[in-house]
Amino acid sequence: MKKRSILLVEDNPQDEILILRALRKINLANCIDVARDGQQALDYLFCEGEFAARPQDEEPAVVLLDIGLPRLSGLEVLARLRADPRTSLIPVVMLTSSDEERDRLKSYESRANSFVRKPLDFAEFAETVARLGIYWLATNEPIQK
Repeated sequence: MKKRSILLVEDNPQDEILILRALRKINLANCIDVARDGQQALDYLFCEGEFAARPQDEEPAVVLLDIGLPRLSGLEVLARLRADPRTSLIPVVMLTSSDEERDRLKSYESRANSFVRKPLDFAEFAETVARLGIYWLATNEPIQK
């Protein structure tokens, strides 16, 4: 059975720590790779740049993608993923601290699988992340390639 992992794309170090802690608490922390900007996420997903040696057949079970990223925004990353047949079906969950309706609309128009607002309360944030991890790694039935 292939390793099922999460790609977390998050530029905020505090949010990254909280997300990793929440996933570690439910024993998923060993299945997480982190990219800290949009370009690094694309390099990871397309096995380019610093990730050129990453096996191409080990795609993540889900990408947790922050909208507000440096270099390339989360929405730009999502558009590139959906435009390429190699990555068009990878589940993508958009994460944001904002409650902008236009971000939610643009995410779904760009074929995001889900849109999740990061709760401000730590306990709520941890619970939300834990539920995401459990759903995408343990409950969801992925497409078999």
